[in-house]
Amino acid sequence: MSHDGALPLNSLGFAKAPQDTRVVVAMSGGVDSSVVAAQLAEEGYDVIGVTLQLYDHGAALAKKGACCAGRDIHDARRVAEEMGFPHYVLDYENVFKDAVIDEFADSYLAGATPVPCIRCNERVKFKDLLETAKDLDADCMATGHYIQRVMGANGPELHSAADANRDQSYFLFSTKPEQLDYLRFPLGHLPSKDATRALAAKYGLSVADKPDSQDICFVPNGNYAQVIEKLRPGAADPGDIVDPEGNVLGSHNGVIHYTIGQRRGLGIGGLADPLYVVKLDVDKKQVVVGPKDMLATRKIPVREINWLGDEPFTSRAEWHVAVRVRSTRPPRDAIIRPISDTEAEVELFVAEEGVSPGQACVFYDTDSPRIFGGGWIWRGY
Repeated sequence: MSHDGALPLNSLGFAKAPQDTRVVVAMSGGVDSSVVAAQLAEEGYDVIGVTLQLYDHGAALAKKGACCAGRDIHDARRVAEEMGFPHYVLDYENVFKDAVIDEFADSYLAGATPVPCIRCNERVKFKDLLETAKDLDADCMATGHYIQRVMGANGPELHSAADANRDQSYFLFSTKPEQLDYLRFPLGHLPSKDATRALAAKYGLSVADKPDSQDICFVPNGNYAQVIEKLRPGAADPGDIVDPEGNVLGSHNGVIHYTIGQRRGLGIGGLADPLYVVKLDVDKKQVVVGPKDMLATRKIPVREINWLGDEPFTSRAEWHVAVRVRSTRPPRDAIIRPISDTEAEVELFVAEEGVSPGQACVFYDTDSPRIFGGGWIWRGY
């Protein structure tokens, strides 16, 4: 970035004083985003806090450990008052339902295992909220995500967080280059969550000891089936549990109660070898079970790819990278073979179990913390 003035780049990368730099902070009411807002306010930036109200005013699905419910809006507003910057609450309920919740229900019913947090980042936070930040004449938007934005030779790059235990790159692979230009992630370089809480205590924030949110915000206590039944009545129709040849082994009370790779709670005893859910056939209302080796997958079809490499995705016949097929697993060596700009086949060097349609497949550099984007795993095996 070239600039003529004598001012050095500030901590957000702009060649002007912090007080002349406006930053919108996406505030969920949790510790992470509160620390980001407080830190930037303390550094003298022109901070505007924005909290999204995503569903039901926190009433119908209110619970502990969710984000963006009534309590969280209150907490975010309180931090803004403590640090002396303006705070707005935006009603994104309809956008959230159309862009995130409905697809979550439909893909779950289609036997997939969706990751709605990625869609929320992609379709709500980094799209509509980002546009709102620009409408407010902000120079950039900051979030509390644990990921790093690093300036490279060809512009900003997405890198994993310094703390591998907190890294949220799996949920942010669909961030577009032009969004990355505008986004800032001030927590990505911190060594641990303890460091974040220490900052919260330093700023005297009321949320310093608030527990982390664990679940998907609109799914109370992780009970997907309950939410889907509410959204799609009749989705819990009973059916048969069958083996790969179609022999009936038992019955179930709704495909939505099962996930690929599940072993416990199948209710079919007396069999010599343990059985796992290997497929969910929504049309036939069947839960297909089989031995563990049926879960192992080496070739994964991926589509809706967001590519963050320096060269065009289709400029090579294959890319040697590491891929992550679940948020809880480490990246594994793989080859990506592009089919088009947005589709590819991913081949794992070593088979993974429980690869499920609806999950993301995120691409990592094998030699650095850089993220090359990713796509969505599709169709059953």
